[in-house]
Amino acid sequence: MTEQAIVLVGTDSPDAREVLRTHARRLRDRSVADAVHTGFYGSEPIRDLRDTLESVAADAAYVVPMRAAHTHETTDDVPAALSYLPCDARYCEPVGRSSATTGVLAERAAARVTPGEDATLVLVAFGSSSLPYQRQTAEYHAARLREQSDYGEVVTSFLVQNPAVECARYNVSNDRAVAVPLFVHRSEATDERIPAKLELDRGGVEYADPLGAHPRITRAIRAEVEKQRVLATDEGPASFEASLAQARRPVATDGHGAL
Repeated sequence: MTEQAIVLVGTDSPDAREVLRTHARRLRDRSVADAVHTGFYGSEPIRDLRDTLESVAADAAYVVPMRAAHTHETTDDVPAALSYLPCDARYCEPVGRSSATTGVLAERAAARVTPGEDATLVLVAFGSSSLPYQRQTAEYHAARLREQSDYGEVVTSFLVQNPAVECARYNVSNDRAVAVPLFVHRSEATDERIPAKLELDRGGVEYADPLGAHPRITRAIRAEVEKQRVLATDEGPASFEASLAQARRPVATDGHGAL
């Protein structure tokens, strides 16, 4: 049995599998933990993650949601699935919240539009009508980009809340603009929904890549695991993620819990 394991969990798609496995390979090469696993889920995270989690042989497992910010899945279903781990579960913050992500967003933007006072960076997140985490994360990175980048303007927009992404091109003050998706990997949202709402075929707005397999994201994962290692030995209050892992359990009525 290995002593510590990392489990990267994300939504199931071809690009997600490639991105998460690239990060997992780097973490193994750097001996960040004794074992590194990847787990993927579709519409039923509790069921979809069960086999992966039950197969982890370790004393403790650090489970990292490979999302830009918490969603209903990462605050409810994924924490509930952690009860299938045959070891101590240490739930981590979504990787997109890391301060290292700001630099990746700036790099993605600069690859499409050179920074300058006459250029706008539009940060595009998924958003949520009932949870604050997507907005909080987008505004956190936007504030840092205003301080750390040379773009004259940095604005936020969202797929499912205001300010809406379809209004983004009308809310910028500069002729040069680049939209950067605050997503860990490509998906239907990044490849179809956002480009359509931005009306990219009209020109005037460039479109950058999501965070993907950038090495800084690997380092962000490592930093989050190291943070949770410290918290695991700290006598202070538990983290928000730790409270989620303790509070959520599969129940019989959802077809996954014990009677």
